[in-house]
Amino acid sequence: MSHLCPPPCDAAVIRAARQCSPCQRRTGRWVLAATIIGSSMAFVDGTVVNVALPVLQAELGATVAELQWIIESYMLFLAALILVGGMLGDQYGRRRIFGLGVTLFGLASIWCGLSPDPLQLIIARGVQGIGGALLIPGSLAIISSTFSEEQRGRAIGTWAAFTALAMAFGPVLGGWLVDNVSWRWIFFINIPPALVVLWILRSYVPESSRSAKAARLDWPGAFLSTVGLGVLVFALIEAGASGFGDWAAIGGFALGGFLLVGFIVVERRSPAPMLPLTLFRSRMFSGANLVTLLLYAALSGGLFFFPFNLIQVQGYSTTATGAAFLPFVFIMFVLSRWSGGLVTRYGGRLPLTVGPAIAAVGFVLFTLPGIGGSYWATFFPATAVLGLGMAITVAPLTTVVMGAVEVERAGVASGINNAVSRVAGLIAIAVMSVVVSITFNDALDGRVATLDLGPAVQAVLEQERIKLAGAEIPASVGVEVAALVERVIAESYISSFRIAMFIAAALALAGAFGAALTIRGKAAQVASTA
Repeated sequence: MSHLCPPPCDAAVIRAARQCSPCQRRTGRWVLAATIIGSSMAFVDGTVVNVALPVLQAELGATVAELQWIIESYMLFLAALILVGGMLGDQYGRRRIFGLGVTLFGLASIWCGLSPDPLQLIIARGVQGIGGALLIPGSLAIISSTFSEEQRGRAIGTWAAFTALAMAFGPVLGGWLVDNVSWRWIFFINIPPALVVLWILRSYVPESSRSAKAARLDWPGAFLSTVGLGVLVFALIEAGASGFGDWAAIGGFALGGFLLVGFIVVERRSPAPMLPLTLFRSRMFSGANLVTLLLYAALSGGLFFFPFNLIQVQGYSTTATGAAFLPFVFIMFVLSRWSGGLVTRYGGRLPLTVGPAIAAVGFVLFTLPGIGGSYWATFFPATAVLGLGMAITVAPLTTVVMGAVEVERAGVASGINNAVSRVAGLIAIAVMSVVVSITFNDALDGRVATLDLGPAVQAVLEQERIKLAGAEIPASVGVEVAALVERVIAESYISSFRIAMFIAAALALAGAFGAALTIRGKAAQVASTA
């Protein structure tokens, strides 16, 4: 006789399902399917857009600052509002808010694909970020509320593995679409998975929330964090273009700092803060978020410049550039489920120390290639080692964060950790762009000084240098001179790329030291529960 279970739809049914193991397994499978597909949309989108940036620069005539904003507008709203997303899920229902995020993300993807100019694309990407802020914390919170503590590590590992698999095929598919159809389709491909997720949510995923009664939301905190981070990023981008002495940059730093200090003050006094500072009294929670901050600053900041190197310097196609990331994500896919159980066996300290240290080695390997050479001898070792380091780190890091708080606050904890990773990327891209711009221009000036270029060529180069490796020298200056200048531009970009990777390596290594100092090992965890 078949085992019958009621369809999961409310808290009472969830309790009944927990007493019904076949039903629990079936619900768990649908929960993983919905959260994996939904999260993959947000994760893949960021990677695909990075790959398409050189094409957007050429087809939309976007400046380097506009290219930064195409990435930063998404990350800004994602970072600033992801805490609100976690809170909304805890208070109004995680499935409901997750579904709202998926819907908004899908609609914004259509807008991105139809954008006729960089400004509309930047705005649409910001709306995508709002959708991502609603769906990303909900995915892990739904997993945490569905699976038992014993099953949670492997469930999170499964989630990490399959989102990594989606990230593997996403950039390759996106690169192929850019090369053979249009860059607009890297956004349109989000629509089918969004519809699938909404169907699964409606049909199979149970609702879970901390309280049926809606509490007051921290809108002042959301406003101050969003505007403060936005002004700070504007100041960094302005500093990269005009220098740190520019009054717009100086004013932006002052205003952004003031608003972010105000955000902390508001959070300390708010009865329902979006960033509960009391959570940071937990050494495990604080330490895990420190590792997140340093490691994701390295990852986002360093890899932002990788596609420009491959496409504009090495001559890769967009499809090949997407495929260049495959070793990274394939290794994460293969090892993430295994690494999800490392915390149970060894505690959090070992994987969160070893993983970032290996990632630091991977970033150093990115500094070795010059111009030309086989992918397998140049960038493959770096992507593979970096993938190994991240595979060892990601699932244990998430498990430590979620295990450091009560299940009822899982949405807030997930939101904070995701916000930390997004803020890290947001600031790292802006800061590293300033460093790369300064290094590139210094290297270019030094190399040009050794060449006998006429005033006309120097004038063209002065106008084009703002595009970094995308600078174009017209053939009218002479084929031989144009080829020589293009070589100098490529070499200058390689110099600045190496500096970015060394900075990323230092950040990852700092994350390893942070984990060694703050995360408890297995023996300490056992003692604390005895």
